[in-house]
Amino acid sequence: MQGSAAAVGALTGLARALVQQGKLRPDRAENFARKATQGNTQFIDELVSSADVTGLSAAAIAKFAADTFGHALLDLSAVDIEQLPKDIIDKKLVGSLRVLALRKRGNRLAVAVSDPTNTHALDQIKFQTQLAIDVIVVEHDKLMRHVEAQAQSVSQALDTISGGGEEIDFGMLDDPGDISAEDAAAAAEVDDAPVVRFLQKLLLDAIGEGASDLHFEPYEKFYRVRFRLDGQMREVAQPPIAIKERLSTRIKVLSRLDIAEKRVPQDGRMKLALSGQRAIDFRVSTLPTLFGEKIVMRILDASQAKLGIEALGYEPDQKQVLLDAVQRPYGMVLVTGPTGSGKTVSLYTCLNILNKPDINISTAEDPAEIQLAGINQVNLNEKAGLTFAGALRSFLRQDPDVIMVGEIRDLETADIAIKAAQTGHMVLSTLHTNDAPGTLVRLLNMGVAPFNIASSIILITAQRLARKLCACKQPYELPKDAFIGAGFSADDIAGGWIPYKPIGCERCKGSGYKGRLGIYQVMPITEPIQDMILKSATSIDIGREAQRNGVRDLRQSGLVKVKQGITSLEEVLGCTNV
Repeated sequence: MQGSAAAVGALTGLARALVQQGKLRPDRAENFARKATQGNTQFIDELVSSADVTGLSAAAIAKFAADTFGHALLDLSAVDIEQLPKDIIDKKLVGSLRVLALRKRGNRLAVAVSDPTNTHALDQIKFQTQLAIDVIVVEHDKLMRHVEAQAQSVSQALDTISGGGEEIDFGMLDDPGDISAEDAAAAAEVDDAPVVRFLQKLLLDAIGEGASDLHFEPYEKFYRVRFRLDGQMREVAQPPIAIKERLSTRIKVLSRLDIAEKRVPQDGRMKLALSGQRAIDFRVSTLPTLFGEKIVMRILDASQAKLGIEALGYEPDQKQVLLDAVQRPYGMVLVTGPTGSGKTVSLYTCLNILNKPDINISTAEDPAEIQLAGINQVNLNEKAGLTFAGALRSFLRQDPDVIMVGEIRDLETADIAIKAAQTGHMVLSTLHTNDAPGTLVRLLNMGVAPFNIASSIILITAQRLARKLCACKQPYELPKDAFIGAGFSADDIAGGWIPYKPIGCERCKGSGYKGRLGIYQVMPITEPIQDMILKSATSIDIGREAQRNGVRDLRQSGLVKVKQGITSLEEVLGCTNV
């Protein structure tokens, strides 16, 4: 009796209760406990697997545990696993602790367990979720089926999203030799995982659909991926939240970022070879958020700059004025517009026209977005002291013909750029202003002398990007007042043309629009405008003078596209509402 009592005293939890209630012999309980320790399993695993010996089925054990320890009993057969709350408990804990989240109400979480005496597991869940735990007892075999199903859901979901197990073949162009041992190890952890195929398919889908950006966004209870297509954000996937760390690590390794640093933003770059003739650059930016790192990947396709000026959407008269300006031996050409309006592509299209063996071209950018052979491109590094102004000073000692400055942000950069334009160099740059006349006032407000502006700037182009109507477009009638209110004149309305509206089809994914084109205000700096600059005229007065010279403002240029049936009136009104 003393030996039996000693054996019972050595047992704990469910094993001890079963022996004390006469449901299980002490020697068998000891044997199951020993096997669990040696096999790195749990007591209840050994107990349920020996039901034919003990006579204790999983259902009988669950009823005993619920009655003995005072918990509710639930039959998991009646539970739809798809309706259970997702991602409240970390997937790794679900598998290792054999638990299942059933419902969350306020700050309380109901958890399904087969052994309610496993306080270690319950404490871990409480710590991870920061919720009070309500224990629900369930049958062990049914619980394990649900746990295994959830453990497999990440891989299955990713395989479904990425189109199965097909491996997509595209490679890194960068030399991998500079990856650290730690980063290489991190990459190896996810090298064979479905997350690799998922990322590959996303990148190829984004390129194929013409997206400009990919957004990877973690939230408290879900994770989503969005593309920016034709200027509009569109959700394309909601992968399981459990992959967010692996996906982040994969992207950061490929972009040469520090995978251990998650507290501050990082910027990197990666290049993918799609074929022997085409490579796509991605500019990668990470940002710490409340629930993980948000990652945005900007697609930088150098082929866009080589499409030619005809593809950008300039009207014939605007194109000729721009070409005449950039091919002059010296002066300054400015491109203005908000972020994402296509200024970089416009500048690089001009550079591509000028890029000849007998011309020396240097650019300073933050960072260089499109790489073009034959052009000397410099990335700014403010921490090291390489600013726009510093790069410009160096360029002037490099015997340049054409200089491109990514953006004029301050008076020092503006002064050096203007002096370069005055001393025999063609200077191209950008500013963030609403229209062309406003650019002149912005420079004056920066502190640039009026005579320097008047003597150096030869052309200013303001631009917006408007979505083009898909082939599914249809004509529709509009009242005359709507045309007049939008800015059409009586002469414009005459002629019997009909505007088109977006409809939506499979090709445009229901949006009614496919692709984008530019809307431009191309304003040469004429002698009358130079006189107005010297007299510090307002942007309104300068704009009126430009219109007298035949310069269309952004709205008028957009209405030309409406009349041509390229875009809709609603789209033009939306993107030229300045």
